[in-house]
Amino acid sequence: MVAFSTEFYWIAGFALVAALVNSAGIVAIFRYREWAERNLTYFMCFAAGVLVSTPLLLALPNALANSPNAGFSALVGFLFMFFSNKLIRYRTRQETLAFGVTAAEGIGIHSLVDGVVYTVTFSISLLTGILAGTGLVVHEFAEGAITYLVLLKGDVTERTAAIYAFFVAALTTPIGAFVAYPLVSRLGESELGLMLGFVAGVLLYVSASHLLPEASSHEKKHSTIALVAGIALSLFIVFSRTA
Repeated sequence: MVAFSTEFYWIAGFALVAALVNSAGIVAIFRYREWAERNLTYFMCFAAGVLVSTPLLLALPNALANSPNAGFSALVGFLFMFFSNKLIRYRTRQETLAFGVTAAEGIGIHSLVDGVVYTVTFSISLLTGILAGTGLVVHEFAEGAITYLVLLKGDVTERTAAIYAFFVAALTTPIGAFVAYPLVSRLGESELGLMLGFVAGVLLYVSASHLLPEASSHEKKHSTIALVAGIALSLFIVFSRTA
């Protein structure tokens, strides 16, 4: 039986908040569609700023300190997300029910990985976990809204799309965290370093290849400010911690 530590409560807290923020994105797009679509770009840019900074400032350096091969696992994490998204895009070319279901399935896998990311980053350090968690939590709002929209594209009714989006995008993150915790908590420093390297690659892909291009395609007047604000938050937390 796994003993629950302070670390576990941080992981659980962030995972549950992520589910709530994801649900808020679903509710916002369901009830206030115009407002949500107007502000999605800012949420994605802010999240991208945090998620670009976290692996470069904390995750990858910590991973390399624990394992000299963490750079290879970071590459594996990046390529894993790259080819996963290639596969999802290949399977979602048709505008039918399969489009919405398959796209939502891909988002569900992505959310499950998010839960694992919380567990791994908090296992390394509280600071790494908080920074990675902040970026992921912010991007959950956009993810919930996007899941709802792709289900609508698959000819699902609005109410059914909202319910399915909750189970697919919101609930999978805490499930991923709670399933991963007993396994990650048993790993040694070297194994944790490799896993954190993998996570760093995942975070870099999500920010640089998913959030930023999506935000750029719907660029608005203050998008860059939102990105810089995310980076500034990361820098502030890092420097206030080391001061």
